[in-house]
Amino acid sequence: MGEDNAELLAAAARGDQAAWNELVARYGALLWSVARGFRLSTADCADVVQNTWLRLVENLDRVTEPERLAGWLATTARRECLQLLRRAGRRRESDVPPPEVVDDTPPPDEGLLVAERDRALWRAVDQLSDKCRQLIRTLMTTPPLSYLEVAALLDMPVGSIGPSRSRCLEQLRKLAGEL
Repeated sequence: MGEDNAELLAAAARGDQAAWNELVARYGALLWSVARGFRLSTADCADVVQNTWLRLVENLDRVTEPERLAGWLATTARRECLQLLRRAGRRRESDVPPPEVVDDTPPPDEGLLVAERDRALWRAVDQLSDKCRQLIRTLMTTPPLSYLEVAALLDMPVGSIGPSRSRCLEQLRKLAGEL
C-alpha cells in the first residue's frame, strides 16, 4: 500500500484526476472522522476536510514517506480543526458588541431646527398686540425679571401680570398653530 500511495501521489502531482479520486476515496472518511471528533458543525467539518486536501496539494513534493500518508493527513486535519477553533474563539470575542456609548452631542441639524423654530415663534410674537408683545418680550429677558420689576417697567399692577401673561400666551399659541 505504501508503494501504491507513492504512485498515487506522483500521479496526483502530475494532475491525474483518477489518482486524486482514489486518494479521496481511500482517506476521505478518515478526515471526516478526525473533524467530527472535534464536535464541529457539518460545515466546519467540510472546511477542515477541504483545507486538509489543500495542504496535501501544497505539500505533494514534501511527502517523503508515502506509506505514512494516513498519519500525515490525520495530523494535518487535527491542526486544521484546532486552527478553526482558535479563529472561532477570536470571532466570538469580537462578535460581542462594544458597550453602548451614549452620545450627548446634539444632532448636527438641531441648531438649524431650533433657530427656525425661534424665528417662527418671534414672527408670531410680532403679530400680537403691542401690550402682549411688550409683556412677552419683557418676561423672556435673561436673566428673568421679577414680577415687581416687570410691573414697574410696563406700568402694570403686579396682580395683573399673571392673567395678562396667560391671555397673551393663548393668543400666541393660536398664532403659532397657524404658521
